Order: sequence, then structure tokens, then C-alpha cells
Amino acid sequence: MRLENHLRLLVLTEPKLRPDVAESVREALEGGATSIQLRMKEASTRQMIEVGLEIRRLTREYGALYFVDDRVDVALACKADGVQLGPDDMPVETAREVAPNLLIGASVYSLEEALKAEKAGADFLGAGSVYPSPTKQGVPVIGLDGLRLIVNAVKIPVVAIGGVNESNALEVLETGVAGIAVVSAVMGAPSAKEATSRLRSIVDKALAAMQKASSRHE
Repeated sequence: MRLENHLRLLVLTEPKLRPDVAESVREALEGGATSIQLRMKEASTRQMIEVGLEIRRLTREYGALYFVDDRVDVALACKADGVQLGPDDMPVETAREVAPNLLIGASVYSLEEALKAEKAGADFLGAGSVYPSPTKQGVPVIGLDGLRLIVNAVKIPVVAIGGVNESNALEVLETGVAGIAVVSAVMGAPSAKEATSRLRSIVDKALAAMQKASSRHE
């Protein structure tokens, strides 16, 4: 499966919303998440590895990709597929040297950062915050226009993050992103499985319609 297909629906963990991280991941995978990102900001390295190994097992079972937020060491210890690095984390070039086999996603908050991350060798971008988001406080809100600028400027896949949910996913996908990344929309829902399933349906329909439209124009 191409990387873009695995980036259709990336679900991030949030222990504050769902403390049983492994179980929340299982529910999201059952609902159709194509990738999982382990984010446990306040956990110890040991806790992250313990939970991370269980997530590795689950993602393999469901054929999903598995990324670790910020931590190259934890990603390697858990045999993750990749790591997501922000501006304050290990530089993309360094991560590539340390872990040549990991997929590297770069979190970017502007067109300038996006171009820089692509040049540094990132495999894909997590761009946002598209909308104001409770889990991404204090970061710039780039809006749909800012997101579209990034998508049109880079050649690598872009995943939209920040305040994306069922009500706005369609307009986000219409910017040309490869997919969406969500936290609260799944982890804050009554049923993580059902919320993921509804989002996956929106994503699949939107991307299929766009592919059909682009093939007509070729």
C-alpha cells in the first residue's frame, strides 16, 4: 500500500481523554484508522515503550502504520514504522542519520516550515493547526487557505491536523491533502470505533470523488 493510502486517517492517542491507550487504539483500528500515532506527553519512557509495543502488535494485526510522536528512541524501541517530529524535536536530517529506516513526518505550522522540512528529507508533513484545537493550544491557526498553500507548494504528502472533525473534514480534504489526523474527534467521542468509522467513510468518499474528477481532467 502506498504511503498516501496509509495517511488517509491518522488517529493520535490522548490519555487525558481515554486513559486506556491500547484499548483506545484497538477501537480506532476496528473503526478503520489507517495509521496510529502514539502521543503520551506526560508518560515516562518506560511507560511509552510498554504501551508502544502493544500498539505495534495491534497495528500489525490491522495492517495500519504506527508512528511515535516526538521520540525517535521510543519509535526504535517499539519497532514503529515512523516518527512525527515538531520544530523543537530532533532535526529531520539527524533523525534520518540515526534511524534511516523510519518514516519521518514533520509537523509544520507555515509554508516556510513546510518547504524547509521537505528539503530536509521528511517523508510527509503534518500541517496545522487548521482550526483552533484544544489539543494544540498556542500554535498558529493556518486555516484552509494556509493548508492549501502548503499542499500546492510541496511534492510530499500532507496530512491536515488541528480541530479536524466530522463537520469540517470534507472541506479540509478538498484542499488536496492526503488525509486527516484527529485527536478529540475520536478520543473524545462516546465510541472511538464509531467515530473513526464515520470519519473513514467521509475520507474515502471524498478522496474517491477527487480521484474520479482528476482522472476526467487528464
